[in-house]
Amino acid sequence: MKSLSPLLIAGLLLASPAQAQTADAQPEEAMTLDLNHIGFAVTKLDDTASFFIDTLGWKAAGGRPEYPAKFVTNGKMFVTLWQVTDPAKAVAFDRKHNVGLHHMAITVRDLPTLHDLHRKFVAHKDVTIEFAPEFLGDGPTTHMIIREPSGLRLEFIVPAGRIKPKQ
Repeated sequence: MKSLSPLLIAGLLLASPAQAQTADAQPEEAMTLDLNHIGFAVTKLDDTASFFIDTLGWKAAGGRPEYPAKFVTNGKMFVTLWQVTDPAKAVAFDRKHNVGLHHMAITVRDLPTLHDLHRKFVAHKDVTIEFAPEFLGDGPTTHMIIREPSGLRLEFIVPAGRIKPKQ
């Protein structure tokens, strides 16, 4: 077997698009970092804000009365709610035919909390439950999807790592 000359090896390394990295080299950080906030156009601004604040326990975080808009947060996520000009002419979202946000998924603390939320949603006159808590695929991650008063699709999910084995 012939061995490669040092000059040929150096040429291959320099021509290669892959660059050798040292053991302690860190991958380059993406140019974008986190989701800063999400803004929704809604038909029922007060009812939707109340859903986040009174039903989910979020806090009011300002707004723009002249728009009108209300902002809410749970301390980690920030959501801006913007009233559509004419709710009667608003086109309801159809996840299979409209381009746009399909749903927003919100992590829930644990399974008992997910079931507590489900009970709250069942009792809420303006919430439609698309499906009750169930396994995502083969589980154990568990989720449900609802539509809040303006019709936004919200998923509530307990990832597998947050599910404690029964004792």
